[in-house]
Amino acid sequence: MDIILWRHAEAEDGLADMSRELTVKGQKQAQTMAIFLRRHLPADTRILVSPAIRTQQTASALTADFTTVPAIAPGASVHAVLQAVRWPNAGGTVLVVGHQPTLGAVAAQLLGSGSESLRIKKSGLWWLNQRSTETTLRLVITPDFL
Repeated sequence: MDIILWRHAEAEDGLADMSRELTVKGQKQAQTMAIFLRRHLPADTRILVSPAIRTQQTASALTADFTTVPAIAPGASVHAVLQAVRWPNAGGTVLVVGHQPTLGAVAAQLLGSGSESLRIKKSGLWWLNQRSTETTLRLVITPDFL
């Protein structure tokens, strides 16, 4: 099974956290990463997205075919994300569009880093693979490298 953690692109500052929209720079970041993902994602990839506007906009740069999952909203636990993904038993590839520090905490746990959380940059991707009981980091990339 593969899990891809995609942090939302740059968003406006504001107090209404769930309503924050992408900035112009964030829209460009999301588009850049979406182009990369279209070339590399398997056709049957499940896409799970936080209900926050900035994650919805980030995912929409890739496709309109995604599932909004309230359990992965800002502040979600690692357990909630892994349960939504059905890690590691679902098989196939799952793309999660979510938030920091949750996604970084998911990466840290799956990689056994010993750290509470790893930093995922805005619009950054972490692609992990599980075979048997071993999790491998396949790719870390940000839009400024594309």
